[in-house]
Amino acid sequence: MDHQPGTYTPPHLSADSAGVQLPVPFSPTSSAPPFPLAASSSLIEVPTPAPSPQPHTNELARSWKTLCTDADSDGAFDEIREKFSTMPAKDRGELLIDLLSMCTTQELVSVNAFVAPRLKRDFLKELPTELGLRILSYIDDAPTLARASQVSRHWHSLLNDDLTWKLLCQKHRYRRLSSISATEDETAATKLPPSSSLLPTSSGPKHGSGLSSSSSTRPPKPTSYKSHFKQRYIVEQAWRSGGKILAKHITQDNGVVTALHLTSTYIVVGLDNSKIHVFDQNGKFLRTLIGHDAGVWALVPYGDTLVSGGCDRDVRVWDLRTGMCRHTLQGHSSTVRCLKMSDSKTAISGSRDTTLRIWDIERGECRRVLIGHGASVRCVEVWGDLCVSGSYDTTARIWSISTGQCLKTLQGHVSQIYAIAFDGEHIATGSLDTTIRIWDPQSGMCLSVLQGHTSLVGQLQIRYPTLVTGGSDGSVRVWDLETHSCVHRLAAHDNSVTSLQFDSMRIVSAGSDGRVKVWDLQTGALIRELCSPADAVWRVAFEEEKAVVLASRNQRTTMELISFEAYLNDPSMDYTEYQVKALNDQKWD
Repeated sequence: MDHQPGTYTPPHLSADSAGVQLPVPFSPTSSAPPFPLAASSSLIEVPTPAPSPQPHTNELARSWKTLCTDADSDGAFDEIREKFSTMPAKDRGELLIDLLSMCTTQELVSVNAFVAPRLKRDFLKELPTELGLRILSYIDDAPTLARASQVSRHWHSLLNDDLTWKLLCQKHRYRRLSSISATEDETAATKLPPSSSLLPTSSGPKHGSGLSSSSSTRPPKPTSYKSHFKQRYIVEQAWRSGGKILAKHITQDNGVVTALHLTSTYIVVGLDNSKIHVFDQNGKFLRTLIGHDAGVWALVPYGDTLVSGGCDRDVRVWDLRTGMCRHTLQGHSSTVRCLKMSDSKTAISGSRDTTLRIWDIERGECRRVLIGHGASVRCVEVWGDLCVSGSYDTTARIWSISTGQCLKTLQGHVSQIYAIAFDGEHIATGSLDTTIRIWDPQSGMCLSVLQGHTSLVGQLQIRYPTLVTGGSDGSVRVWDLETHSCVHRLAAHDNSVTSLQFDSMRIVSAGSDGRVKVWDLQTGALIRELCSPADAVWRVAFEEEKAVVLASRNQRTTMELISFEAYLNDPSMDYTEYQVKALNDQKWD
């Protein structure tokens, strides 16, 4: 190929027939130089290819020992390390900051992965055990503690300390361990009648032969406050959003329920057709007590003994284990309207004949007759040797059981008294005049008059300093007896409140509108409706693990036993449905 003067064509470029220059491979053996000998504006420069990316290596992952063996290091890293170790802390910090500012993002990520785990410190592990337990005692959220026990072995061991869970039980107002308080409970049982006597009397349904019950095994007694808290927490959450019907009975003899009592062993239902039906604690029908000639209007169980009274004017003493009537106590000349027991041998009855009678139920004889009221005795309460009776004569009277003497007459109401609550130091009376009066049992003085209800106040329960009342106006009110003020006003029902009970956690009310409602005692908020609406609800009784509802449904009366501890025995139960996901066995153990 001919070349024009003054130009040089590199041998690795050639032209095709169209005169377009194409690159050809350059041979290192070519004699012609690869670059022009003289500068020229017509020189065609060969593009330089971009450098290939270098492989990513984690320099931080390489040890100092490895770096020092590199040929080009020449011990530089050893020298850097030695100098860094002798530098003042301030200079070391500044150097590190300067080096980190020169790092790429990927290198900073590597640094962080190396540094972050070394900055983590278990603050509870570095504190004295007593101080760590003190810190945990300020946490009152159970799911948080349950999750905290899974953080580390040290946290788990701290949360196995029973003091933490004992304090949590106190914060949540859970009762004490049965094993701890058994002696106290037994002592109290010898002085006071069962707490179910606090429930008001009202008409309602009964059970019948349409029996559908399922037995349940009570959960094992907790051996520590931790296991105790777990059980109580699950039961409490079931109260809020669960509950399992263990038994449901449909009455066949269509009577009206006049009394209901729930004890740790029995469920006893009194009817206006003279029958008394007895169930076990799981709702299984045991027997019917037959002996009264007319409607039964008053019942009081005490252990395996039951005392009943009614329209036939008799007081009967029953053995609940056998169903046999031990004694028939006669003396009243009109309907026996109320009954209480002061101990296992003594019963007090109030009648429409205006008198009260004190009975020795072991011997089957009347000890004394209490005379003083001028009208029907509607309600009676007992505490120790004191008996308080309320009458349609608008007065209440305080009696000594041992002597039969009337100690005080409480005057102030302007209409009939329908309900009484007595805790040994305070007497509360509810009247048709729509007021509640609080009395001092020692002086007989009226301490305060609580106003707010607009109709008959027929339901009362007192656990000082709290008093809860229910009226025929459908409202439920919570009172503070220390300030004598109304704490909560609950528009509970569209009709009369027929049943009312509360404990340290909740209030359960039932009404003629067919609804059973559960309320938070502290806030007054409605928690839930306990069961589906009925035509009317006659009576409700509950304890911590179960509730019994007597209602009229489709013109038939039913009894429903709702259990809240069934979940403790059912390993297949999904606790997440009842808001205790964090408290399952895996989280606690």
